[in-house]
Amino acid sequence: MTAPAVLPPLSAGANRILRLFALTALFCVLVAAVLTLSQPQRDSFWRNLWFSECIGLWAAFCGALVHQLPWVRRRGPRAAVLIALAVGAPLGYVLGYTTAYAVLGEPVHIAGAADARLAAIGATLLAAGFVSYLSWLRSRLRSEATARASAQQLAAESELRMLRAQLDPHMLFNTLANLRALVDEDPASARQMIDRLITYLRAALAASRSEHATLQAEFTQLAAYLDIMALRLGARLRYTLELPEALQGWPVPAMLLQPLVENALRHGIEPKIGGGSVCVSARRTEQGLEIEVSDSGLGLPPEPLPPSEADASYGLVYVRERLRARYGQRASLHLLRGQPSGTRAIVRIAA
Repeated sequence: MTAPAVLPPLSAGANRILRLFALTALFCVLVAAVLTLSQPQRDSFWRNLWFSECIGLWAAFCGALVHQLPWVRRRGPRAAVLIALAVGAPLGYVLGYTTAYAVLGEPVHIAGAADARLAAIGATLLAAGFVSYLSWLRSRLRSEATARASAQQLAAESELRMLRAQLDPHMLFNTLANLRALVDEDPASARQMIDRLITYLRAALAASRSEHATLQAEFTQLAAYLDIMALRLGARLRYTLELPEALQGWPVPAMLLQPLVENALRHGIEPKIGGGSVCVSARRTEQGLEIEVSDSGLGLPPEPLPPSEADASYGLVYVRERLRARYGQRASLHLLRGQPSGTRAIVRIAA
């Protein structure tokens, strides 16, 4: 038994066109009702409805078609609406009347001075104006949504720059304090830490010059950071990095993962007696990309945190804002309990 065929989902543009025609059809019902009530001796409601729908849908089609022309869109939203109305209304009137009479099998009467013709022209102008207003309103809402998204992205980028300004000195001071102690006690480890610090600072400098990075660059920076932390914590920290070769060039916001790794160390590994392990992995899924930062540390508290406290934890707000500014609803961050212990932070980015 063969499975039924599944129709592909409609695109955003097709959905907008369908909504436009649906609203036009409903508006034409109102126009037909007004015409019938104002001139009940002329035509029945159903005849008025037929002519109104033909004229309104043709006007909507012509206006939408004109509005999509590149030279019309370049003139700005208001001018584009006026041009679409000026062209769509007369074309919709002529084509609508022709279609309605042709289907009814009656002689075509488009022009005339009768009251019915004036009413039809008025109804056409109302329908075309309504459709043009909807088009202008949709364009304005889309522009406002774009402006809001741009403002959110700028805010997130400002937060990123503030984070970099705080992160590098914090990392540098702690590492230099450890170096000072190692210089006399263990010169070999001190030299190794200096090498790791140079690698980390080089990667952080490259990330500071761009708002985006590849997964390979992100994992290189994490490797240098975790090497330094492993020298500081010794046997208390073990880590693994798993990045398939096919995903090395995948673009992501710069320094997206380091706050999650710092969270794992600060709240999971360092407070736990005996330490633990950290694993950062990336994998391709049917929906897109999935990155996981997991640790075997203390884990989340037994009772779930209130939303305000959970969202305010270090790094989570930053990562969520970065994802929202870059991808909107196409990306998410989830915090889960590890098994048998620890925490899992999972970033999902739709393709």
